[in-house]
Amino acid sequence: MNINWNDPGFEGFPKENPFAKKEGAPKKPRKAIGTPLTRTLLNLAVTLVVGAVYFYVALPAINLKAEEFYGWILLMCLVYCGMALLTSGFQGTGAKGYFGFVKKQCKIPAILVAALVVTSLVGSLLSWEVIRASSYRDLLTVEDGDFAAEVKEISYDQIPMLDADSAEKLGNRKLGELADMVSQFEVADDYTQINYKGRPVRVTPLRYGDLIKWFNNRADGLPAYLVIDMVTQNVEVVRLEEGIRYTTAEHFSRNLYRHLRFQYPTYIFDDPAFEIDEQGNPYWVCPRIDKTIGLFGGQDIVGAVLVNAITGESQYCAVDEVPDWVDHVFTAELIIQQYDYHGTYINGFLNSIFGQRDVTVTTDGYNYIAIGNDVYMYTGITSVVSDESNIGFILSNQRTKETRFYSVAGAEEYSAMDSAEGELQQMKYKATFPLLLNISEQPTYFMAMKDAAGLVKSYAMVNVSQYQIVATGDSVAECESNYRVLLARNGLISDEDTDVVAGDQKEVSGKVADLRTAVIDGNTTFYLMLDGSSAWYSAAAKDVPQLILVNRGDAVEMKIGEQLKGIAHPIYSLVPAAATNPAA
Repeated sequence: MNINWNDPGFEGFPKENPFAKKEGAPKKPRKAIGTPLTRTLLNLAVTLVVGAVYFYVALPAINLKAEEFYGWILLMCLVYCGMALLTSGFQGTGAKGYFGFVKKQCKIPAILVAALVVTSLVGSLLSWEVIRASSYRDLLTVEDGDFAAEVKEISYDQIPMLDADSAEKLGNRKLGELADMVSQFEVADDYTQINYKGRPVRVTPLRYGDLIKWFNNRADGLPAYLVIDMVTQNVEVVRLEEGIRYTTAEHFSRNLYRHLRFQYPTYIFDDPAFEIDEQGNPYWVCPRIDKTIGLFGGQDIVGAVLVNAITGESQYCAVDEVPDWVDHVFTAELIIQQYDYHGTYINGFLNSIFGQRDVTVTTDGYNYIAIGNDVYMYTGITSVVSDESNIGFILSNQRTKETRFYSVAGAEEYSAMDSAEGELQQMKYKATFPLLLNISEQPTYFMAMKDAAGLVKSYAMVNVSQYQIVATGDSVAECESNYRVLLARNGLISDEDTDVVAGDQKEVSGKVADLRTAVIDGNTTFYLMLDGSSAWYSAAAKDVPQLILVNRGDAVEMKIGEQLKGIAHPIYSLVPAAATNPAA
């Protein structure tokens, strides 16, 4: 219905529709909160709370060389700007007026963000490999070495026979045998390889089964860690009087990453490694990273924080101050990256693209070898053109980063693995990544051969220089014996250096000074050492069952046959028909 407000009956009423929307009516501005000082304090408080929560969760290093630091600052600037607009009432007329209002409120955060952007761009430019190729090349110092002289032969009872996958299977199986632990804890997947009391072992802590089990057990901590002997395959559960309270699987303040961040807020850390000292005390070795080229390039390790996994006490050590019992400061991935820089830019950046004279890179994969008290990372070196052959290999000390290059032309690791698998192709075994050994001054790939279930069934040795020389055996001793025979047959060593020396059987007697066992392919093998002798005597329990009755300190008489030479300790095989007579 249309109403005519000019009709005489509407005299005294407004002549305009009182309900009509008036054109051009100004919007009522939103009211700002409090005084300018109150608003600023409120904005800062909310920003700091959000920043603190993010810092507690994400744990960014307060360091211009840490990329995550820039994201943290940007987040807080955005929060402050949002709060400033909210508390000031979104004032302004039109796009221009509103833009001016935003500019006024966000001026300081915008300047800070711009400064960080400029800093990161300049830092990235100064880190650019094109203009800093020589700096990247010099991250790693590589010296030439003599393999036969510097890498000593080790006895086969010191050769690590377990890779990480096999160690994990043994660790999980061992925990499953412990009724008081299996329902509450799991085995962590660290399995760090270290030298412990002169033996190559892998160590790993436990972890809580889930959040509820953590809540129920956190007061006492994790009760044990595992030590897996890589030679005998024995798994030892080391129970602790006081539980492990600081781990990567913990929550809140006892989480290792958070514990480190609050103690060292400016440090950038690499992945921590679980280790134990010579007294069996559990520690976390946490390498400290520095970016040595520009702001973001040239990653290197300058020290490590050692954290007692039980008490949380920590100590920072520079690289040259790290204790000898520590084995993992420089990670294998970092060493490989630095060698690739060294090999790629050996003659400058342009040469790495055009000509590529003397350009080398590491091969895929790596392994560890124990030399003295340290663990060395091993990987092959090949030319930049993939040709399935190595020109040599490097050994790098994971505690000091001392790196040596050994010039040995031969097969790359995966070719050697194929050769070993071809030797036992009827069994369809898969070779583990090789371990590098010195056998009669010959660089040799050593591999465990696994079946489809991941169980070690055999062993193989492949000559690096002549990878058609492949020997296998059901035990390491048998494999080594067969390998030395092949070396002699191919003229690489003399017949006198072969490991099996035929001779008349003879008898030895004495008191048992040391006694060890190893389970190989489901059979228990005994190793004995007598007082006053450096020789070991070995036999399988199925061949000489009397060995089950022998203990340390017993007087024994044994008949022995073959002698294994060319290793640190002579190894004698007990003749199966011989009787071992423990004296009362």
